[in-house]
Amino acid sequence: MRKIIHIDMDAFFASVEQRDHPQLKGKPIVVGGRGGRGVVAAASYEARQYGVRSAMPSRLARQKCPHLIFVPHRFDVYKSVSQEIRSIFYEYTDLVEPLSLDEAYLDVTTNKPNHKSAIYIAQQIRKRIYAQTQLTASAGVSINKFLAKVASDINKPDGLKVILPEEVDDFMKTLPIEKFFGVGKVTAQRLKAQNIHTGKDLQKYNLIELVELFGKLGKYLHEVIHGNDNRMVKSNRLRKSFSIERTFDTNLETKESILAKIQELCLKLHRSMQDKGVKGKTVNLKFRYADFTTYTRSKSFMDFMDDLTTLQDTACQLFINAWDDESSLRLIGIGYSKLNTEIPESQLQFPF
Repeated sequence: MRKIIHIDMDAFFASVEQRDHPQLKGKPIVVGGRGGRGVVAAASYEARQYGVRSAMPSRLARQKCPHLIFVPHRFDVYKSVSQEIRSIFYEYTDLVEPLSLDEAYLDVTTNKPNHKSAIYIAQQIRKRIYAQTQLTASAGVSINKFLAKVASDINKPDGLKVILPEEVDDFMKTLPIEKFFGVGKVTAQRLKAQNIHTGKDLQKYNLIELVELFGKLGKYLHEVIHGNDNRMVKSNRLRKSFSIERTFDTNLETKESILAKIQELCLKLHRSMQDKGVKGKTVNLKFRYADFTTYTRSKSFMDFMDDLTTLQDTACQLFINAWDDESSLRLIGIGYSKLNTEIPESQLQFPF
């Protein structure tokens, strides 16, 4: 029996904007264009209270909430934050299947911390995400992808829902048909026309009857209503970079303390890369001020490199050239890119 976690960030784009712009916290905002043809890319939970949803025309959203605040998208920022979150996932398992920038499946049946409890791992991941990004995530934990994804939506925002093996049948019986992943409005209407409103109603039909009524969808519904979903968590990730970063409990205030921490992180990165036989041509530095303003700097070399002294000197100089000489830091990241290998991640596993 597998242990699957589905992580879904809460109102991801809008939450990033509210984090980076404190004046927007607690207000109804949407990310997207406000023009005549604009579309809502994401809505904060304050906006959702007025019926505003993603993919809704901006004109309609403004009608529902006249004081709605429109914020232009910053997809480069969302992608960067998503990569931060994904790096946390890979500390627990290599079996990560991203669905988008803000959600992913994780198979933690076997995991790197070698912890028996998927619930504990989900709790730790959510805590790590918040500590590192100041963003909340909701999680669903169960025996397959279907149940984990449905579960992650139940206690949003900032929630956790677990469906244990012995709870699957009762859970499926009470699940409204609209909550079935893959069932849209049109399909829900077709099901309700057959007097199918919940999972219990659906269980009254056998496989042949459901296939006759709904074709391939009928076969899918018959499987999931009985708790069967054998889809594997597919990780096709290729290693394109190798990095390490830390968020500090106490901000680093002085140049000396910052440079010392950079050298320490470089040493850890160097040892990890040597263990994997990986080299890189580009050294990357990332640092985040106390106000969450984030900067990245890099320097490329002609040849693949894994020399510790060169790494430390390069990272320290990148920081000195970019620092404003006064602001404290809450996060530092060091990494290599343009690696000497594109071996699939499964061959670069960390020991359990």
